[in-house]
Amino acid sequence: MRPLVQLERENPTATEEAKITYINDEISPGLKHHAVSALKATGEAAIDEFLDTSCLQVGKAAVKSWLEAE
Repeated sequence: MRPLVQLERENPTATEEAKITYINDEISPGLKHHAVSALKATGEAAIDEFLDTSCLQVGKAAVKSWLEAE
């Protein structure tokens, strides 16, 4: 989740909603599709393996929103 690390450096007071919006803008549709497919196959526990732990909560929220969009 390099884009989120960059955002946290540039705007350390960003809200979770702003972080999710930023992630959605920075992550390619192809990566989102692959993540959703993998998570549907393996379940939410895979999110922990997929994301860097320092960004885990925001990353989980973003990925869950992708799942809901499908």
